[in-house]
Amino acid sequence: MSATSFIPVDNILQKKMQPVRRDPANAPTHDIREELFELEAKGELIVQRVPEPYVEVQTKYGRTKKIPIAHTWHHKSCGQCGHIPGYTAAVFWLHRQFEIDYLDPTDQTSCTGWNYYASGTSNPVAQLAVMSRNFAAAYETGYYPLIHCGTSFGHYKECREEIVHHPEYRAEVRRVLAKLGKPLVVPEEIVHYSEWIHVMRHHIAESQVVDFSNITATVHTACHYHKIVAEDAIYDPDIFGGQRTATVTATMEALGAEVPDYSTWFDCCGFGFRHVLVQRDFTRSFAVQRKIQVMKDEVNPDLVVTHDTGCVTTLDKSQFAAKAHDFRVGIPVLSDAQVAALAMGAHPFRVLQLHWHTADWRPLMEKLGIDWEKYWDEFQDDLEAIRAGEMVMTWDQADPVVLGV
Repeated sequence: MSATSFIPVDNILQKKMQPVRRDPANAPTHDIREELFELEAKGELIVQRVPEPYVEVQTKYGRTKKIPIAHTWHHKSCGQCGHIPGYTAAVFWLHRQFEIDYLDPTDQTSCTGWNYYASGTSNPVAQLAVMSRNFAAAYETGYYPLIHCGTSFGHYKECREEIVHHPEYRAEVRRVLAKLGKPLVVPEEIVHYSEWIHVMRHHIAESQVVDFSNITATVHTACHYHKIVAEDAIYDPDIFGGQRTATVTATMEALGAEVPDYSTWFDCCGFGFRHVLVQRDFTRSFAVQRKIQVMKDEVNPDLVVTHDTGCVTTLDKSQFAAKAHDFRVGIPVLSDAQVAALAMGAHPFRVLQLHWHTADWRPLMEKLGIDWEKYWDEFQDDLEAIRAGEMVMTWDQADPVVLGV
């Protein structure tokens, strides 16, 4: 039995409650956009404006943030593309279903957040130059950056602070970019893909074909989303009294799922960046004992939903080793993009790539009334056609194309 099992869950949650301040004039942080516009007026950099149409949302301390709907440049995630391909495929699939214009760039690089958070072998100018080169690439296309990875999102927000507050870094970054023939560009807003899903959630619900009303889902909010430059995350007083971020939870509620609270909601998933590399057993133990088992004991959910590459990977993959040691595990873990696409009828394997996940998703599919075996047979037919050279399927399309047709 865990130590927290002796304390009522409500008491634990109450201790974590904080006063909610929604007055931008008295916020403990500043609106960095004002300084960006001042630097632009001085010719120090270019601020890429959020294109219309956009939706305005409220952040932690009451600042209004603009979330673009269309004409977005998708800054993909290393881990999603390499480990959870259905994650990214679901984001693109949602855009196509709503016939929303987007760009999947071929010249994007990694944010190199691994270097910054995990190894410490880089330096500020190198990190800022990588960010600025990516943003310049987006600016040159006319499309607005939409960040898929929670780590890239948090890292770029910190980089934006450094660009603004360190003129010596700006000078060095401009020197690097000049060699590439690119300008120093900083977007008006750093926008995470889950914020796009958040503002689209009611449209997603209107297109919903799978009933989630009998599903209980726990939400894990990514640390790099709501703890790094915390004032940039979306909050809503109707979501846990404004004590939790609104992204993901509001989406699940819009789909009709029950989203209960649990005592370790604030804890990291266990990924943590450095210790996932140097103390892998700690990562797995933390993910299981501080997150999955607590959810299992307190709520027993059908599903865990999160919105970051590392979180999905850690909470999902860690259960495999724990199961071998008879820990109380067995909860499927999906991103909000995958859940949203599933609710709209996306193919569980062509789009969502559920076979890449290790925690057993079959009970969830059956509870949702989805005949996953039929979809699996269709997917196997696709693979045979691909092997025979009769079909191609790209991950960003997720729809089979029959050759010669």
